Amino acid sequence: MLPSFWIPSLTPEAKATKLEKPSRTVTCPMSGKPLRMSDLTSVRFTPLDGSVDRVGLITRSERYVCAVTRDSLSNATPCAVLRPSGAVVTLECVEKLIRKDMVDPVNGEKLTDRDIIVLQRGGTGFAGSGVKLQAEKSRPVMQA
Repeated sequence: MLPSFWIPSLTPEAKATKLEKPSRTVTCPMSGKPLRMSDLTSVRFTPLDGSVDRVGLITRSERYVCAVTRDSLSNATPCAVLRPSGAVVTLECVEKLIRKDMVDPVNGEKLTDRDIIVLQRGGTGFAGSGVKLQAEKSRPVMQA
């Protein structure tokens, strides 16, 4: 009989590990290089209806839209940020409209490929969203 199989530290595969002290520098999750304030880009989401207050916006299922096409944004919609304006647009808009002229439709500035930042989508909340999930770390848990 296994002792408390639901507690990670008591499972047969659990090994005693020493916790490492976290780094004092914030690093980029993609490159691992330290981040500076000049590396950060402001992101501006366009609300669905500008007249709705913040509390009313929270209760809606569709809160934000593409800054160019006004298509609704969700966690299942692939999106990108345009670096000069910070506007969030759909990837469909980027491929069909923006890449042709390489001009930011919000403020009219010229764009490069580096100025189009593709956003990583979050999960939809349905069974891992098509991604195979595997636990990599076991951490201490609260025990009564």
